[in-house]
Amino acid sequence: MPEPTTVAFPPAFLFGAATSAYQIEGAVREDGRTPSIWDTFSHTPGRTAGGETGDIAVDHYHRYRDDVALMAELGLTAYRFSVSWSRVQPTGRGPVVQRGLDFYRRLVDELLARGITPALTLYHWDLPQELEDAGGWPHRDTAFRFAEYAQSVGEALGDRVEQWITLNEPWCSAFLGYASGVHAPGRTDPAASLRAAHHLNLGHGLAVSALRAAMPAGNRIAISLNSSVVRPLSQDPADLAAARRIDDLANGVFHGPILHGAYPSSLLEATRSVTDWSHVLDGDVRTINAPLDALGLNYYTPTLVSAAPGGAKGPRADGHGSSDHSPWPAADDVLFHQTPGDRTEMGWTIDPTGLYDLLMRYTREAPGLPLHITENGAAYDDKPDPDGRVHDPERIAYLHAHLAEVRRAIADGADVRGYYLWSLMDNFEWAYGYGKRFGAVYVDYATLERTPKSSALWYGEAARTRVLPPVRAGA
Repeated sequence: MPEPTTVAFPPAFLFGAATSAYQIEGAVREDGRTPSIWDTFSHTPGRTAGGETGDIAVDHYHRYRDDVALMAELGLTAYRFSVSWSRVQPTGRGPVVQRGLDFYRRLVDELLARGITPALTLYHWDLPQELEDAGGWPHRDTAFRFAEYAQSVGEALGDRVEQWITLNEPWCSAFLGYASGVHAPGRTDPAASLRAAHHLNLGHGLAVSALRAAMPAGNRIAISLNSSVVRPLSQDPADLAAARRIDDLANGVFHGPILHGAYPSSLLEATRSVTDWSHVLDGDVRTINAPLDALGLNYYTPTLVSAAPGGAKGPRADGHGSSDHSPWPAADDVLFHQTPGDRTEMGWTIDPTGLYDLLMRYTREAPGLPLHITENGAAYDDKPDPDGRVHDPERIAYLHAHLAEVRRAIADGADVRGYYLWSLMDNFEWAYGYGKRFGAVYVDYATLERTPKSSALWYGEAARTRVLPPVRAGA
């Protein structure tokens, strides 16, 4: 049998790259935009590395034409971006600002003119601050405000964008934002985090219905989940039970109602000490269970857990930032371990087999539902050489290994339609500021000059030939 690296990807397979609004756009006070929770969070002392913010980011708002031209030059066939809610609807409710929508109209038109498929994400963590002041995602009304926003964007762009994603990584929004506090808005309330998870689910379901009413029938709607590949440290029953609890909190809390129409009973039971789940009202889960056209999966590294001996609390090496508060409600007696192997600059173990496992799991969980890898990538300490070139052989090896696992999954029956490299270019990496470079394109933050790294050229060759180029020494 031929190796997956030598077999061509399907003709319609999308080779894309992904970004998010707050991480790249800048222009935070232009054309009617108001603060989001990430503006507030990043301007709060001690919240981000070096006090860095997305005020300018990489100035994509003014440089988008050049950025799209660069995508086309590299040979990308798709681009996943997010819309800034507070740029389009500054208060999170009421009339939209056409100047804000016009930016996304221009961006989409530029992409289409270059033959690049746009994939639009409605929410990538940047809730309008006014909605957070009213209660944020733990407050039920936010779900309805999100649906209204989705409808407005659908009406404006549904005639030219066919691929839509409601939420990006709602796990991070709920649990890093409201439980551990390492993401905006920085709250540390486990019960609020579980309410937020449900209302994100509800907002997703309401948005699916709103989009279907506002857009052409052929448009495709998905959600992007950062589903964890949770592995037990051993086959001891206690470790297996610990893995099940974390799987429920990482995965089941979202794919249970979204794909299967019910929260896992084991999740509800395990979190009874935190919430009675009375915030789940009659009809909510039916709304959340709205049919999807595709499922987005984001993958970086697997999760390894065990039961704490004697119920004692232990170190939380879960890769989700440093905090005295856990993002895992009612799971303080679960230990997280770093898996062995090489690591990226984020400290995340490189394990491409986890991506294969994830794809095959959802092939079983949601048979017949097309899959997209909506994020996958690695941060490295990239630096230009004396000639100004940026060589990143580690990232090339990373991409080669992970794309080979995607190809293997396709060969084994997974209906994978596309892969979106995280990220198109270096950008504001949330609480890490500008210290972690995920981009295939290097950005000089002093001049904002863009320089494709060797990985961008390698990935572009893969996109053009649909076969994985070899990993050449010294690339």
